[in-house]
Amino acid sequence: MILKAATSPSPGNLLDELQSTLTHGTVARRVETLRRVTDLFINGAVDYSDEQIGLFDDVFQCLIDHIETSAKMLLANRLAPIDTAPPLTIRALAFDDVIEVAGPVLSQSSRLDDKALIENARSKSQAHLMAISTRKTLSGAVTDVLVQRGNDEVVQSTVNNPGAEFTERGFTRLVDRAEGNDVLTAAVGMRPSVPRHLYLKLLAKASDTVRQRLEAANPQLAAEVPTVVKEATRRARSATSEITKHTAIAHALVRSLYEDGRLDEPQVATFANAGKFDEANASIAALANVPVAIAENMMIESRAEGVMILAKVAGLSWSTVRSLIKMRDELSGAKPTDLTACKDTYERLRLSTAQQVLRFHRMQQNAPVAP
Repeated sequence: MILKAATSPSPGNLLDELQSTLTHGTVARRVETLRRVTDLFINGAVDYSDEQIGLFDDVFQCLIDHIETSAKMLLANRLAPIDTAPPLTIRALAFDDVIEVAGPVLSQSSRLDDKALIENARSKSQAHLMAISTRKTLSGAVTDVLVQRGNDEVVQSTVNNPGAEFTERGFTRLVDRAEGNDVLTAAVGMRPSVPRHLYLKLLAKASDTVRQRLEAANPQLAAEVPTVVKEATRRARSATSEITKHTAIAHALVRSLYEDGRLDEPQVATFANAGKFDEANASIAALANVPVAIAENMMIESRAEGVMILAKVAGLSWSTVRSLIKMRDELSGAKPTDLTACKDTYERLRLSTAQQVLRFHRMQQNAPVAP
């Protein structure tokens, strides 16, 4: 079987030459052999069968165990852009401790799947994580690890990557890490898929400088990004342009359940236990007969009193309230709430008191904007 053409070395010849090079050859000869094998592969990469690529994989792996770092760096740079590059060789290069070797394949090679990228991100250096963060596309599973383990530079690079996707857990970690970091706060706030409740939390903690940056980047939203934290939160709540597609779908689902008479306490508990903030928030708003924006504002408060007020008016039992509070804690990454104290407070809370507090929130929502 010939790899490329009649004038090209056969597999047997390649292996014979490789054996001779590894046994008797100098470093220079090994490097030259690597160069020739790499040239041979690149010249016919699109035409090789899986079996032929497997042969090259064997040859490359034998060579890279016996060559200098500079030669491995060159190999990594040449193989990284090739979609059909030998997969085991790519993996070996990606897990090399020397970032100049690993970096090119971590940032470019399509041969690395999510499983390999996640394993690499969990075990290698911050420089390796930085290389991964620059890939054309990143799944939420990969960015979860980058956001959790990466340093500030890695996290910023990941957020700045337009091809990166983030899970709700990833966004929660980003919002927590962004506190006090204007550059990261602005970058996270510009991501179009950030969940609405996390966007509100981010905006409420943003500095004046960040709001000005958001205003400059989004002049059409200038009226929604004022300089006062409280007013920024209130206006953002009513800004339909900031409602994500997921949030809109969630609200529509709850509205349908409510109109059909199928929205009840077990359904609220189901949403809460599944970590579905938008659905749970819209449900408790419907049952308490308040606008979703008011419920949302009370649900994202740092303390749990807002949840308990809504739940009391909605007539929910403590078990469901507990699920709602746990959901908030998990999504925000905050220190777990003292559920024992909350239970005592909830059981002592009078319906009339909760209704009065809710009326106060309505008044705040409807208050005119200060000039």
